[in-house]
Amino acid sequence: MARMKKKWLTDSLLKKGLLKEEDLRTAQSMLKGDGARIEDILVEKGYVTDRNMMAVTAELLNIPFIDLTKYKMFPDVVELLSKEMATHLRVMPLARIGDVLSMAMADPLDVVALDDMKLVTGLSISPVISTTIAIREAISNYYADFSGMESMLEKAEAPRIELKRDRDDEEIDLDALVGKSEEFSIVKLVNLLLVQGIKARASDIHVEPFEKTLRLRYRIDGILYESSPLPKHMQAAIASRIKVMSNLDIAQRRLPQDGRFRIKIHGRDIDFRVSCLPTYFGEKVVMRILDKSAVAMDLDKLGFHKEGLEIFRKGISSPYGMLLLTGPTGSGKTTTLYSALMEINTPEVNIITVEDPVEYQLMGVNQVSVKPSIGLTFAAGLRSILRQDPDIIMIGEVRDHDTADIAVKSALTGHLVLSTLHTNDAAGAIARLDDMGIEPFLISSSVILVAAQRLVRRICTRCKEPVEVPASVLRHAQMKVDHDGKCTIFHGRGCKACNKTGYAGRLSLLEVLSVNDDIRELIIGEANASRIKAMAMEKGMKTLRMVGLDRVMEGLTTLDEVLRVTAAD
Repeated sequence: MARMKKKWLTDSLLKKGLLKEEDLRTAQSMLKGDGARIEDILVEKGYVTDRNMMAVTAELLNIPFIDLTKYKMFPDVVELLSKEMATHLRVMPLARIGDVLSMAMADPLDVVALDDMKLVTGLSISPVISTTIAIREAISNYYADFSGMESMLEKAEAPRIELKRDRDDEEIDLDALVGKSEEFSIVKLVNLLLVQGIKARASDIHVEPFEKTLRLRYRIDGILYESSPLPKHMQAAIASRIKVMSNLDIAQRRLPQDGRFRIKIHGRDIDFRVSCLPTYFGEKVVMRILDKSAVAMDLDKLGFHKEGLEIFRKGISSPYGMLLLTGPTGSGKTTTLYSALMEINTPEVNIITVEDPVEYQLMGVNQVSVKPSIGLTFAAGLRSILRQDPDIIMIGEVRDHDTADIAVKSALTGHLVLSTLHTNDAAGAIARLDDMGIEPFLISSSVILVAAQRLVRRICTRCKEPVEVPASVLRHAQMKVDHDGKCTIFHGRGCKACNKTGYAGRLSLLEVLSVNDDIRELIIGEANASRIKAMAMEKGMKTLRMVGLDRVMEGLTTLDEVLRVTAAD
């Protein structure tokens, strides 16, 4: 029967113009032993595509041909056959209806394979045809997804998670939804992603779709770490579940969406800020974890060096003026501003913030979240705030001329204004305001302090040990070296506590530029950022690199970390 099929198959391929006579003869000359298959050789050598081979076979045998990439497998069906057996027989379980098991096969005429599967499953086998490549990919994807899924999901059942909506008016117990959900563990799987992120002290969770995989990454201490991939076939369901939690439109997959939700776990309220972005292979979802209990809202606990912290504290205690914090996204600027507000927040002052969005709720502080879609921009919010009798104003970010203009004028009319800018160093903030169209004399009169911030990872205290570094490397990094070329610094060896990274937690580096008379003269004279920085260093300002190297000498972080986040002076 098999030989007859092969003859029919090759004749049909020739007739349809899918195979050349000379290629067939070449393939036949390669047949060795009884186990050799002409169809395998034709596909392997590229004489016939795998898909064409299966389509013609399906037509000859009157057996359906399916595209496995468009077929959803179910765990209870997949588990009827072991991965080893499926790989050996080149088959993939598809569906079960009563005592009949539908099975995708590369060779549906393999009677030995049919008998083996019937014996193992105890079911009648109804074969359909698919390509060998598609079956291999399905085995790799689905068996990998399901093999450890149950044990992983069991871990997510332990913590009690509650989804909190509409200012706590309604609480939905996610564990109750797990039992009611008819889909395979989507609710529990998303719960697991959240719980793992919280336990790992992650700041962000990335769910990224690619052609054949669904990548999961956690940002821990500023670095992205890849976790076990998620089931590719659950991609749409995972995105939909997160959208439901965030009150987003699950039917909208072509436009970006932003939302947020709050969960309660172990008595802690944790906020998640969600961003959905349509990419070529589906929607990428990023969840920012906002765990107030894990954030040190205390300037003394942020790791600033003593001199910089003293100057910064003097700045935020001023009755009026503008204080700017600069640095890239994720450098801790908002946390520092919140910590500053908490320190100066007393019943005698009225503090109002305008943010995009409000990340943490601060007791005693009036916080406004901008909504550009309805016209509530930073500039519009600031105009309204000035009619609310504020003493201290915090602006999430100075982005444009209007916002900068109102902020500067507010600082000149008796308000203390705190805000952020995206520049590389402290001196660059002055130039940035100038670029926004603010007159130099207004900048010099309003800005009292500019601080640039970076975050570096702390060395894990459990596996901290001294390390020898060549003197040439230390000198190149501008570190002080003894006459004998020695300098003791530390690194983390890597242990279970720090997940073999050698780091645990982060600390802040702060470059503080206090605007004194000399700096004001340079600003009015429209000096560039380099001259302003040079003058500040003459007056004793420590740059980010200098502060970072001090932290290396103190054994708090590594030289690699400082070189990674700071530029040479």
